[in-house]
Amino acid sequence: MVLSEKHRAELNCAIADYLKSSGYTEAFNHFVQEAAVPSDKMADKKINGLLEKKWTSVLRLQKKVMDLETKQAETVREYEGGPTKKERSAESWIPRPPERYCLTGHRMPVTRVIFHPIYNVMVSASEDGCMKVWDYESGDFERTLKGHTDAVNDIAFEPSGKTLASCSSDLTIRLWDFVGFECMKTLHGHDHTVSSVSFVPSGDFLVSASRDKSIKVWEVSTGYCTKTLQGHREWVRQAVVSPDGKLIASGSNDHSIRVWEIATKECKVELREHDHVVECVAWAGENCTPHINEAIQQENPRAAKSEGPFLISGSRDKTIKVYDISTGSCIISLIGHDNWVRQAIFHPSGKFIVSCADDKTLRVWDYKNRRCTKTIAAHEHFVTCLDFHRNAPYVITGSVDQLCKVWECR
Repeated sequence: MVLSEKHRAELNCAIADYLKSSGYTEAFNHFVQEAAVPSDKMADKKINGLLEKKWTSVLRLQKKVMDLETKQAETVREYEGGPTKKERSAESWIPRPPERYCLTGHRMPVTRVIFHPIYNVMVSASEDGCMKVWDYESGDFERTLKGHTDAVNDIAFEPSGKTLASCSSDLTIRLWDFVGFECMKTLHGHDHTVSSVSFVPSGDFLVSASRDKSIKVWEVSTGYCTKTLQGHREWVRQAVVSPDGKLIASGSNDHSIRVWEIATKECKVELREHDHVVECVAWAGENCTPHINEAIQQENPRAAKSEGPFLISGSRDKTIKVYDISTGSCIISLIGHDNWVRQAIFHPSGKFIVSCADDKTLRVWDYKNRRCTKTIAAHEHFVTCLDFHRNAPYVITGSVDQLCKVWECR
């Protein structure tokens, strides 16, 4: 680098000042004579300590450069784990900040958000006892469904989307006509808070879980309880029906996950891998099977391929786990959240896992490589729930901050 005359003279004065202030008298005298440093410039107060100031500035800049290089490397790793520019199919889409819409209207924490299986609407449930219907493409509010007298804890659509089920801390389950938006039936039977609802794939039966430690199966057409499953020792947080409609998976405050056969009411498997309350469970779809087998064989190349079924769980122990129900074993464990995991689901393509937690983040996991590829600071408070649209590139989240957010994927 070639310095200008002005900068060269300023550097010489700074060096001379440093030599003098450091007590290098002989070196100072030789340098001033050889560099022809003018005495009037040495008297300038701006020169005092200039070399040390410049040097410390260089050190600070070096540290900033190193920090930026580290961030760049993390971004490159994240980018490589996500979709490339050539990949624009739904298989590789993941949510990207900032949110497309922030939906306001609930007066208490949001407990559940779900997409309609057909129409471009979503429904949110809240501790304020209401459910709200929104157009997720425009961000417009459409209507409020009222009927429960306490917090609405969970909601679910039957496959055709014509019926919405909701459950509440008022001990009831309600079935709503999603065409006329009226309550068709109110189901009574649980003795404590009803925490989750899930339809069987045919839509003819509904499964509920409760703080009364039981799981119940209801006939939708009559509203009658046809089966009661008991075995958990504490509050059953969630119970979900398998894609083939034959099994129920349930997670509980007793730290266990149980898999039940609906036909016989028998507990087929009991999983005890978590060290705290199991907040959520979800089944893997058929399209997840090849990706899960890849993940298993990456850890153990000699492992035989499995047909599953596979299950995912999230817990207050801050971990996410994937199980092979055919062997009753935990095959993947993901660690990264800094607080309770509130919901974890498989990406529609089966390649990723998407989760939310009380650390206020939404995360995307490349579970094949056991790492988090995307972390989004989603809300200002605990993120309680999420849903990923099966066909459109959207993710929705709900939070204790009373907001719902719509995230576009790309």
